[in-house]
Amino acid sequence: MNPFLQQHKESVTGMLSGWDRLRARGTLRVLASVSGLRRFLACTGRLLKDFGDYAQGLSRQVRAASLGAAESAGRPVEHLKSPSVCKEDFAREIAARDGIEQGLICVLTAVELCWSYNIQSDRKKGLLELVSRKRQCQHVYHYMIHPVFGFMHARLQTWLPFNIHLCINGREWLGRQMDAAGIQYQRRDNCFTWVSDPIGAQELLNQQTTYDFAAEFGKIAAMINPKLDLINQGRNINYYWSMDQSEWASDVMFRNRRDLDQLYPGLIRHGMESFSSKDVMRFLGRSIPKEIQPQFAGQVVSDIRADSKFYEGIRIKHRVNHNSVKMYNKAASVLRVETTINNVRDLKSPRIKDGKKVWRPMRKGVADVPRRAEVSQASNDRYLQAMAAVNTPQPLKILTDKLSQRVNYKGKPVRGLNLLAPDDAKLLQTIGQGEYHINGFRNRDLQTHLFENTTEDPKEQRRRSGQITRKLRMLRAHGLIRKVPHTHRYHLSDKGRQVIIALQAAREANIEKLAKAA
Repeated sequence: MNPFLQQHKESVTGMLSGWDRLRARGTLRVLASVSGLRRFLACTGRLLKDFGDYAQGLSRQVRAASLGAAESAGRPVEHLKSPSVCKEDFAREIAARDGIEQGLICVLTAVELCWSYNIQSDRKKGLLELVSRKRQCQHVYHYMIHPVFGFMHARLQTWLPFNIHLCINGREWLGRQMDAAGIQYQRRDNCFTWVSDPIGAQELLNQQTTYDFAAEFGKIAAMINPKLDLINQGRNINYYWSMDQSEWASDVMFRNRRDLDQLYPGLIRHGMESFSSKDVMRFLGRSIPKEIQPQFAGQVVSDIRADSKFYEGIRIKHRVNHNSVKMYNKAASVLRVETTINNVRDLKSPRIKDGKKVWRPMRKGVADVPRRAEVSQASNDRYLQAMAAVNTPQPLKILTDKLSQRVNYKGKPVRGLNLLAPDDAKLLQTIGQGEYHINGFRNRDLQTHLFENTTEDPKEQRRRSGQITRKLRMLRAHGLIRKVPHTHRYHLSDKGRQVIIALQAAREANIEKLAKAA
C-alpha cells in the first residue's frame, strides 16, 4: 500500500486511479507531410497548378458530408462566431433541453487556425512549391453521448490533411461502467466523492488502459468523415491514432471534509518548500544526469495557482518541459494528484529487438497507451509517497534507530548505518535519485556517483566493485533495497523509500522549527 494511504487509512475510504482527460488525434499519415502529399498527388495524377481547385472542392465535399450526419439524425447545426463561447457548455445545454441520453447531441462549426498546405511560386527556379503553413479553415465539432465513453466530442479539420481530434473523459467513462456493473457512487463534476466498491471500480478503470482505442476511434471517424474513401482515392488510407495529451488522476477519497481541510495546507507548503528540481524530475520518471546544468536542456518549474475551479482555490503544479504533476482539492473530500503527459519523447518504453528487451523513447501511438498509464501511475505514487512525510505520526527515530544497529544477514554480521557520516548519507542520497526509480541501479551505477574519478586500472576497478558490493549487502540486510530476480539490478524497497523521504524532509526542515519541536 502507498505510504500516504497507509498513513491516513483511518481518514481515507479508498483511492481511484485512472484516466481523466484523453485527447487523441487521427492522422492520415500519407497526407500529413509535404513530401507525402506531393507523392500522393503524383500518384493520383494531379498537378501542383491544380492543387487549389482540387483542395477546395474536396474540402467542400468533406464538410457537407460531415454536416449531413447531423441533418440525417435530426440534430441541430450551429455556427459559433465568437471563440469565447464554451462549446462544451453549449452542447450540454442542448442535451439537457432536448433530453438526449445517447447519440449525437449537436454539430458546431467554427473557423479556427490549423496546419495545412498552400502553393507558392519559387521565382528563382521558376517552379511551384507545395509548402506547409498555418491557415484558417472551418472545423466541425460533433458532440455526442457515446455508448462507451459517454459525453465526448470529435473535431474534424475540413481542409487538408483532414485531421481529427477526439476528447474523452475517463471518469465519464467510469460512470457508465459502474452503472452497468451496479456499483453505487456519489459524483461531483468529473470525480467521485464516494464509491460503494472502490476495488471493483478500480478494476473497471484498469480495463480502460487496455481498451482497443484504434477500433473504436475508427468507428467515430467513419461517422464524422464519411468521405474518407473520396479522400484516399481507394488506396485504403486509414487514420493513425495517437494520444496528444493524457491526464492520469489518482483521487484519494477522504471520509469527510474536515480531515482533508486540516491536512491540505501542510501538503501545499511541503510541496513548495521541500521539492527540488531533481525531485520533480524523479516524480515524472526523468533520468537525472550527475550534473544537470550542462546536460539537461529543459525547464523545471513549480508553482502555486489560485483558481476558483479548485475547491480550496489553490493547486500546486510541477512541470518538466511539457509534462507535469499537480495536486489540488478536487472536491470537498477528494484530494487529486494528476500527471499530465504532452511529450512522450521525454519518457521510455520497452521494445523487443532481436529477442531482447531494449528501452526506447515512448511512442505517441495508442499502442503505448498501457505504458503511458504505467508511467503516469508511477508518477502519482512517487508524489504521494513524498507527501507521506507531512504530518507523519511515526517519529523519525523509529525509522532510523534500528538502521544504526548491527544485524545478521545470511548468517554473517552486517554493520549499522551512520546517517550522520558523509559516506552513508551520500549512499542513501544516491540510491534515492529519480534516475533509478524506474529501471533500478547496478554496482557500476553507484560507482559513478561515489567515486570522483574513473579508473582504467583493473586492480582498482575490482577494489571499487568489491566496496560497492559490501554497501549493497548492507542495504539489503537492513531491508532498504531488494534485488531484481535474475539481474544485477536493485530497487528501493517501500521501507527504503520511506526512510529516504523522511531523511530528505529532515534535511530541508527549518532549524528554528525543529528546535521548537524538540
